[in-house]
Amino acid sequence: MTDSLEIQVGRLLQERGLTLALAESCTGGLLSSRITDVPGSSEYFLGGVVAYAYEAKVALLNVSWDTLNTKGAVSREIVLEMARGIHKALKSDIAISVSGIAGPGGGTPEKPVGTTWIGFVTGQGEWAEVFRFSGNREENKLSAAEAALKLLLDYLQRL
Repeated sequence: MTDSLEIQVGRLLQERGLTLALAESCTGGLLSSRITDVPGSSEYFLGGVVAYAYEAKVALLNVSWDTLNTKGAVSREIVLEMARGIHKALKSDIAISVSGIAGPGGGTPEKPVGTTWIGFVTGQGEWAEVFRFSGNREENKLSAAEAALKLLLDYLQRL
């Protein structure tokens, strides 16, 4: 049986001596919970912030009001600002952020329910990826956490 994503990620972070920090919105701490389900995760997981409201994103992650007002919380620009903010605050090697529309409301034709952005900041650069999940609220949150873990695993396997 294959180990869970969080176990695989934890093993690779530990082997490579890398630290992780998280900035979560739509996942509400689910990603941090999965990371900390692994015994010994304190060796590589520095911490995370659940910044749900705009005010929390600005105050805790140094996200710009201007970007929030022009691009919206569910955007490439915001997840990169969130990841940069937690990366700087905790001085981690890797920072991941998640922002999306879990549902059932809140979607628009341009950003339907299930739209989720995941941002990544490392010493080697930064990038973001958009996903479109089609489940209910709980399923979309689970899918977002799973996608973030898969992106992290892919990144760590390439190092």
